[in-house]
Amino acid sequence: MSKLPLLTGKELIRILEKLGFEKVRQEGSHIFLRHLDGRTTLVPVHAGEEIDRGLLNKIIKKDLKLTREEFMNYI
Repeated sequence: MSKLPLLTGKELIRILEKLGFEKVRQEGSHIFLRHLDGRTTLVPVHAGEEIDRGLLNKIIKKDLKLTREEFMNYI
């Protein structure tokens, strides 16, 4: 199993939009996204910073309910 790539918040949001998520609201530097089937996630968008692999893994498994391999197909 390969390592997850380091992504910025903006890059992750673009991938989530491909998956069918829509921006619902933003509070400070955190953007809340929702899918039509009810799945939700919160993505931190800090300028010049990448999302830690641990947080990215949590978003993929718990929020998106995808495997790493399924997620990598959208990158």
